Amino acid sequence: MKILVLGAGAVGLAVTAKLSSVCDVHAVTRKRTADAINAGGLRLTGIWGTGTFRFSVSEGIPEGARYDYILITSKSRDTEAICRQYADTLLGTETVSLQNGIGNEEIISRFSDKVIGGMIITGFEWQGDAGVHVSVEAGPAKLGRFPAGLDAPVKMLVDCMNQAGIRTGGSAEIRADLWGKTLYNCALNPLGAVMGVPYGKLAQPAAWRIIDQIVREGFLVIHAEGVGLPWESADEYLTYLRDVQLPATALHHSSMLQDITRGRLTEIDFLNGAIVAKGTAHGIPTPVNACIADLVKFRESLNRTGVP
Repeated sequence: MKILVLGAGAVGLAVTAKLSSVCDVHAVTRKRTADAINAGGLRLTGIWGTGTFRFSVSEGIPEGARYDYILITSKSRDTEAICRQYADTLLGTETVSLQNGIGNEEIISRFSDKVIGGMIITGFEWQGDAGVHVSVEAGPAKLGRFPAGLDAPVKMLVDCMNQAGIRTGGSAEIRADLWGKTLYNCALNPLGAVMGVPYGKLAQPAAWRIIDQIVREGFLVIHAEGVGLPWESADEYLTYLRDVQLPATALHHSSMLQDITRGRLTEIDFLNGAIVAKGTAHGIPTPVNACIADLVKFRESLNRTGVP
């Protein structure tokens, strides 16, 4: 099996490292990162194991190469640009989104007629240019034909991921899984970024009151979208978030905080921003999600203007 990983940051490189033990895999990443990995390998630490991995990596796709699967692991804000850049390669190839937020699969569908949705709810943190620490995992990854279905190509990739040591299950309702992960991300990722704390600190009552309203607004929007979640109510999900997901990821620093710290734009438009946009379309007020989205954009603007 030949797999191409596009937009490989911390998530994509960790996945590539694990896959390199069971299949032929090539990662496309920034030149500085590719040079560092080619010089000394990728150092992986944390709950996926510790070791140095060597695999094919560069700033672009090797000329003439063809692949069985393409995994897009970039930040959501880069999905469109990546699809346009590699449109010829995506056409006719099983293309998988392993990204945050809502809307990536819809973008990819404009460039590939074989789209697989992916949900990976694991914490990845950079350790220099050629190191990734896998910090936490709230559950197995999920793969499914988008927007729904479970077929042979999906099952083959699920098997490959499991053989590589990445806990993965197939899903016949991947759109619901994506919304479930987005709800989790909307609740914790931006608030952790704005406050500069790991997720575990967000159990504090004042923070939890904000999370409560983020989730309740999100549930109204998801219901209006016609998506069924495993939890029947916002109250049921909030209990699950507090008792299961938050303790499992308590030590994780959000990807959004990592982006802000590095002076990069975030994925807020595909998370709380997506809740706001879809809420507007359905006539559902989402003031708390709008507020948290604006706070993150304010933090982004400080980076752009050079304000500490």
